[in-house]
Amino acid sequence: MAWRPCSMGKMARIRALRFEVDLLSPHGDRGGMSDLARSTRIYQLPVLTRGLIWLGSILVNLLCATLRYKVIDEAGFLDQPIPRPVVILVWHNRILAMPVVFRRYYPKRKGLLVLTSASRDGAYLSEFVRCFGMGAVRGSSSRRGAAALLDLVRSLDAGFDLCITPDGPRGPRYRLGPGAVLLSERCQVPLMPLLVEYSAFWRFNSWDGFAVPKPFAKVTITALPLIEIASSESESTFEEKRKQVENRMTERMVMK
Repeated sequence: MAWRPCSMGKMARIRALRFEVDLLSPHGDRGGMSDLARSTRIYQLPVLTRGLIWLGSILVNLLCATLRYKVIDEAGFLDQPIPRPVVILVWHNRILAMPVVFRRYYPKRKGLLVLTSASRDGAYLSEFVRCFGMGAVRGSSSRRGAAALLDLVRSLDAGFDLCITPDGPRGPRYRLGPGAVLLSERCQVPLMPLLVEYSAFWRFNSWDGFAVPKPFAKVTITALPLIEIASSESESTFEEKRKQVENRMTERMVMK
């Protein structure tokens, strides 16, 4: 069945959802996405802070240059053209190596979209990903959430892929929020979970247990088979689908 953009009726139903996902998306179309990130309620960074983040991005680049990458494409995403946008899922504590993975392996498509929160922490992440040539949309469940969610729908309509950390920005760790499943259901685009494993890593004492791969560690990225989300007739049916996706993302995890 051919993919069709979300209708206005579906967008109206999406607007009612409490948006509780955070996104990391490589690739930035600075012209096409500039209007998506515009909001008077968004925290902006001073120039000095931007400079420090730029230096941090250089260190991350140096670290990632030492890592050994292995990609297992069970979804067939790299080998065959997928005519629709996809919603890529990766847990919040495994996002550090993702910009380099995108730069090396992402096929020729329109691009991936990044959503970060409208808070100061979101501003840090937004500026960080910009150092890697990525765009950003700013919003969260508490600040600019509805506007950011509608921006995501418009971006799917425009053909952009999304990369969502479904347990962000606050957790609980490895608990998949409803936003990605709802986007997939309403916009008729598949989910593609990524299983990311580091052979050796440091762990932060944060809500997500953020993991930093050690130099020369092996990074294994498995693109799990695409998941199609059909329309739900009830809340219980939707919750069952959400749990199925969550289980798909956790059942083969090695890093806990």
